[in-house]
Amino acid sequence: MASNEDETTSKVTDLASLEQFLSGRDNSVNNLYISDIPNVCKEYPCLLGIDEAGRGPVLGPMVYGIAFCPQNEATVPDALGCADSKALNEEKRDQIFTKICETSNKIGWAVEVIAPNSICNSMLSRNKYSLNQVSMDAAIKLVKCAVSAGVNISHIYVDTVGPPEKYQAYLKTIFPAYGITVAKKADSTYPIVSAASICAKVTRDHALKVWQFQEELNLTHEQFGSGYPGDPVTKKFLADNCDSVFGYPQLVRFSWSTAEEALKEAYYVECDRADPEEAATPSSNTSITSFFKMTSKKSVVKTQHEFFTRRCLSRNVEF
Repeated sequence: MASNEDETTSKVTDLASLEQFLSGRDNSVNNLYISDIPNVCKEYPCLLGIDEAGRGPVLGPMVYGIAFCPQNEATVPDALGCADSKALNEEKRDQIFTKICETSNKIGWAVEVIAPNSICNSMLSRNKYSLNQVSMDAAIKLVKCAVSAGVNISHIYVDTVGPPEKYQAYLKTIFPAYGITVAKKADSTYPIVSAASICAKVTRDHALKVWQFQEELNLTHEQFGSGYPGDPVTKKFLADNCDSVFGYPQLVRFSWSTAEEALKEAYYVECDRADPEEAATPSSNTSITSFFKMTSKKSVVKTQHEFFTRRCLSRNVEF
């Protein structure tokens, strides 16, 4: 999956710089951010928590987050007020996130913002790539990112996806050197997971606030709501912004049943996909281009019509 993690990254030190980071990234691809690593997290064994935000909404990204601190500073997340992000209102979450940023000498964090169309393309691909696998891969990627940055991990705590025993065994095969605990409601049991939960939830909230429609829709986040299917504002947005040909803007997870139902009212388009094995040209066959005379003239570069570029449409098959 595409990612913008290699782009030059400005430091996130508060809510304003978080929004600056998010608004400066291409929201059609996945984006990763990791904070500066506290020296104590490099020197001493650390606890690392993992949780997500935005798994269920029909709009916007899913965000995976991690938080880490030394074992001998295990009370830091609790002291900062970290709790299950779903049990806190937005104002309280923002306040705690700000405190986490201000305590950068003892606690670090990272997030991956998984784009809506990335989720949908994964789930609807020929080789089935479930939301659970997308989630697990994001968690694994963040742990590896922390390790590469120098975090001295001792134990990993994870809010489960699917059966906790199975997930824990899977993670143990990938990270055999670490203690691993996968549990239901880990975000309300382990403060370091609560910290990860808050980082993920605050990032998702602000990603929606600064969302820029590549389809040139002039809408603010108040006009599409929380993204949850039961939200009346979200329902209205889905009803008002479904194009009969092109469907929904990239904010919408078109693989969700809520969106699929609405898309039934759109025009039906049939697309034949050749089997990759059948489409491959046998090496013994003569290429059709061999019958044409080569020329030294420079080829004319063809550009897409504005109609397609403004709608973020690209050609996947050459004619």
